[in-house]
Amino acid sequence: MNKEELYEEIDLDESITQKYLGLSLGRFFLLFGIVTLLGIYLGVLLYGTNSLEVLFNLSEYESYLQDEVVKLKEENAELQREYFELKEISAQ
Repeated sequence: MNKEELYEEIDLDESITQKYLGLSLGRFFLLFGIVTLLGIYLGVLLYGTNSLEVLFNLSEYESYLQDEVVKLKEENAELQREYFELKEISAQ
């Protein structure tokens, strides 16, 4: 092949995305949009109101509430014991 044949094969109408990425301009924007939306979704998932941080905070709050329930049950048992002792004393 000579130089003239090589120059004829080169398509001068290629866009920048076709030349460097091998994608048409429409496909490039479609792919760019999908990647952008996926990035936004992952950002909201990791840092938004449904994030892992909120999940961990709720988990800590749940363990705090369970400890509080145990403490209140013990306090209730003590108060019931005291109530029945007073009731027995007043009945005599």
